[in-house]
Amino acid sequence: MEPSADIDFLRVLLPLVVVVFIIAIGVFLLNQQFQKNLFRQKLTQEELKRSHQRDLLKSSIEVQEKERKRIARDLHDEMGASLSMARMQLVRLEEALSKDQLAGSIKNVRNIVESTLNSVREISHQLMPPQLEALGLSKTLGSLADQINEGDDLQLQLNLTELTGRLPWFIELGLYRMTLELIQNTLKHADASEAHLSLSDSMNEHVLLTYSDNGKGINSLNAPGMGLKNLEARANALGGNFELKESEGFLARITIPVNEKTK
Repeated sequence: MEPSADIDFLRVLLPLVVVVFIIAIGVFLLNQQFQKNLFRQKLTQEELKRSHQRDLLKSSIEVQEKERKRIARDLHDEMGASLSMARMQLVRLEEALSKDQLAGSIKNVRNIVESTLNSVREISHQLMPPQLEALGLSKTLGSLADQINEGDDLQLQLNLTELTGRLPWFIELGLYRMTLELIQNTLKHADASEAHLSLSDSMNEHVLLTYSDNGKGINSLNAPGMGLKNLEARANALGGNFELKESEGFLARITIPVNEKTK
């Protein structure tokens, strides 16, 4: 009787074991699926967070650029015009007066007004270069290179042959600001005699800016300065990225996508 009882017990136990095994497999699979869904949700949340931060950064830069444009316009239209009229009146007074001492004083005032007027124009152009909006990035960078190459501190070589045409205004402005930041970094810190800048676009999909100099390079042990952080922030605001490459001097690559979101 005992073998028969054992067999009956096994017949009852075996289905229970199978059921428990199936339940365990089901719980395991459900747990795996739950973990996958949780991981996907975290990824989605992180992407949304990064996208939100990028949008906030882009909006902040857009507000800054609009304010720069307004200040530049006010400087040029209001202060520039007032200073120009004051200079004109001083020139007329200087020509009309015969006393050397008084004429000399007026001439000194005129020189101050002219110096202030030149400063206003320079500040206005730095805030919002009119050439960039009117002529585009290539010609503006060409003019910038000519100005730099007139001095003895740095020679800037440009390669813009692979840039096929005008880019969206916000991208052109961002690339112009980043180029100025790169050149300032070279002049202030690199102790370089030459710099090279190239720009190319690929089927209106992305723009690649490559910049290098023959200076001291960047010590990898040091944290990036504010200038490099600004470059990274501007690139990220445009949906792109900023990379520093291993080089004897300084080498940076900035990639900016060109799509409907950036137009």
